[in-house]
Amino acid sequence: MLALSVATTLVALPVAGFSIGHVLERFVTHGVDERLADRLQLLSAVVRADGSVDRELLARPGVEEAFGRGGAWTIDAPGGAYGSAMLPIAVPGPPRPHPAGAREGIPFDTELGDGTPVHGLIQIRESEAGPVRLGVAVPRAAIEQPLRGAMLPLLATLAIVALVLAVVTLVQLRLGLRPIRTLRERVAAVREGAAADVPEDQPEELRPLAVELNALVRDNAAALAAARASAANLAHALKTPVATLALDLADDPRRRQVERIDATIRHHLSRARGGAVDRRAATALRPAVEALVGVVRALHRGGGVAVEADIADVSVAVDAADLDELAGNLIDNAARHARSLVRVVAVRDGAMVRLSVSDDGPGIPAVDRARATDPGVRLDERGDGHGFGLAIVRDLAALYGGRLTLGEADGGGLVAAVTLPVSAAG
Repeated sequence: MLALSVATTLVALPVAGFSIGHVLERFVTHGVDERLADRLQLLSAVVRADGSVDRELLARPGVEEAFGRGGAWTIDAPGGAYGSAMLPIAVPGPPRPHPAGAREGIPFDTELGDGTPVHGLIQIRESEAGPVRLGVAVPRAAIEQPLRGAMLPLLATLAIVALVLAVVTLVQLRLGLRPIRTLRERVAAVREGAAADVPEDQPEELRPLAVELNALVRDNAAALAAARASAANLAHALKTPVATLALDLADDPRRRQVERIDATIRHHLSRARGGAVDRRAATALRPAVEALVGVVRALHRGGGVAVEADIADVSVAVDAADLDELAGNLIDNAARHARSLVRVVAVRDGAMVRLSVSDDGPGIPAVDRARATDPGVRLDERGDGHGFGLAIVRDLAALYGGRLTLGEADGGGLVAAVTLPVSAAG
C-alpha cells in the first residue's frame, strides 16, 4: 500500500506541476498581451483615417521608444512601412479589420531576422486608402523569464508536498493497519492455544473477517474433536482383543510385545480423551532410542542391515510413549528401505534436539518429499507399510513444537530429521 501510494504521488505531482506551469504560462502571457495591447492602441493613434502616418507625431521624442519598449513594432500602411523591425508575421485566417482605437489584437509567435524568438499582437485596421497592418512584439524571454522564476519555487513546494504526503501516508498506514496487526496477534494467540477465539468488536471493514475466522476455529475444533473421538473409539475397540491375546500368551515370549501394544493403545486412548500432550514430560533420549534400535535390529535380523546409533545424553520434553512411536517409525522406516546401513544421530541445538535417521536406500525425490508426509501416501508399494508412519511422526513432532524435515543423505538415500524440545527438568 505504501509503494502504491508513493507511485501514485510520483505520478500525480509531475502532472500537477505541468498543469500549474501551463496555467502560469497562460497567466504571464495574458499579462504581456495586456501591455502589448496598450502599445498597439498608442501605435494606432499615429495612423490617420486616410491610412497615412502622422510622421510629426512619430518623430516626437520618446514616441518610438514607447511603441517598442524592449521589443519591436511595425506599421505597414499603403503609403509605406515604418517600424523598428519588420515583423514577419502572418495573420491566421482572413484579415479582420478593426475600427480605429480598438484594443483587440491577434497573438502571434515568430522570429526576427536575427533569429530572436518574439511574441506579439497584430491588428488590421481599415482606412480610406486600404488596410493598415499594425504589430508590436516582445522577446519570448519576457514570458519565459518570469515563468522560470515562478516554476523554481513551485517545484520546491511540490517536493515539500511530496515529502509531507509520504510522511502522512506512512503515519496513516501505520494507524490504519494497527487493527490488522492486533487481529494477527490474536490469531497467533489462537494458534498457540493462548486464546479461544478472535474478538469480533473490530472496525467495520474487519468485522466480517473476524466472524469468519471464529467460524473456522470452531469448525477446526469440531473436526479435531471428531478425529479424537474416532481415535479413542478405535483404541477402545482394540483394547479388549489385545488384553485377551495377552492372556492367551501368558507363557509365550511374545507376550512382552503384546503388552507393549496394549500400553500404546492405552496411551493413545488416554491422550485422545485428554485432547492434549504433556509438555512437562521428561524422557531420557539415549536409552529410549537404544531400546528401539535393539527392537529394529531384531525385527530385521538376517536382512543384512546394520543399525548404528550416536545419541546425545539429554532428556526431551516428550512423553515416553510418543517418543517410542515417533522414533520407532523413523528407524523402522529407514531399516525397511536401507540397503545395508541405518544411522541414528541425536545432537542438541540450543533448546532443541535434532534426531536424524539416515539410510543408504533409494531415497525420495525432492519433488515427492512434501507429499511423502501426507497420511496414507505410499511412494514405495513394496512391503507391508500403510503410508502413515511419516505422517504420524510429523503430527507428533508438531504437537510438541518441533518439525519433521526430509532430505538427501550423503551418498544417496533419505535422511529424516525431527526436532524435539529439551526438557527443562532434564
